[in-house]
Amino acid sequence: MAYALQQLINGISLGMIYGLIAVGYTMVYGIIGMINFAHGDIFMVGAFVALIAMVMLVSGGIMDGPAAILLVLAISMAFTALYGWTVERVAYRPLRGSFRLAPLISAIGMSIVLQNFVQVSQGARPKPIEPQVIGGIELMREGEFVVQLSYMQMLIIGTTLAALVVFTWLVTKTPLGRAMRACEQDRKMANLLGIDTDRTISLTFVIGAALAAVAATLYLLRYGVADFFMGFIVGVKAFTAAVLGGIGSLPGAVLGGLLIGLIETFWSAYFSVQYKDVAAFSILALTLIFLPTGLLGRQDVEKV
Repeated sequence: MAYALQQLINGISLGMIYGLIAVGYTMVYGIIGMINFAHGDIFMVGAFVALIAMVMLVSGGIMDGPAAILLVLAISMAFTALYGWTVERVAYRPLRGSFRLAPLISAIGMSIVLQNFVQVSQGARPKPIEPQVIGGIELMREGEFVVQLSYMQMLIIGTTLAALVVFTWLVTKTPLGRAMRACEQDRKMANLLGIDTDRTISLTFVIGAALAAVAATLYLLRYGVADFFMGFIVGVKAFTAAVLGGIGSLPGAVLGGLLIGLIETFWSAYFSVQYKDVAAFSILALTLIFLPTGLLGRQDVEKV
């Protein structure tokens, strides 16, 4: 019982990170109907920005503690949002009126560019950091096994929930959110009604990249390592979470992230860790066989 409870806590904290990244996938798909395959590498860039900022602040003795983590988070969000804006301007906007395969190819090319840029500028070796948030709260004890909710896991869950609350408010209560929902329903009609669709799409990429930066900073603090290829694996899992929850559904992205995190964690705990990714993708395949639109997805209506 205690072991299962510990794995549940671990799975929820990991799933929260996947859910944040999956929101970026589903936002872009909801507005322009395309999958941003460079989003995983935007996450990777956010991790390296956070790593550089952390080394400069903490190792240099400039700042330490919670204030340093908040500043690192803000710096990572700002710079990663700029990368997200650049991806939209370079890889998507020039090809928006082209055939549907062209932006997909362009996004894959941008993913390769970002990977090689980080590899050349930061090196190919993994970059470890010292743990910045240590300790936790003991929840229960069963023999010698202790169930612990670490402060890092509390930070992940709290930060993720706060980010999702702010994002939900932004989408549902602000003019930008109304413009985003209008573009999702009918981009051409929204443009005719005076909505700046180019600006709305750019801000969507910016917000998605900022959420990826939050996930990247939390991932770096939790696992203590970053490398130039990390965006591919994590990005594929977050994309799987978005599809599992229902691509285009924001609650579905978060639900899918939690499910992927729980599946991966419990499989690693009770079965062979080498096959945890196979388990997650198998669940995805079974879900799509019986629910082709995902758990919370909806059927697309063809506009004529």
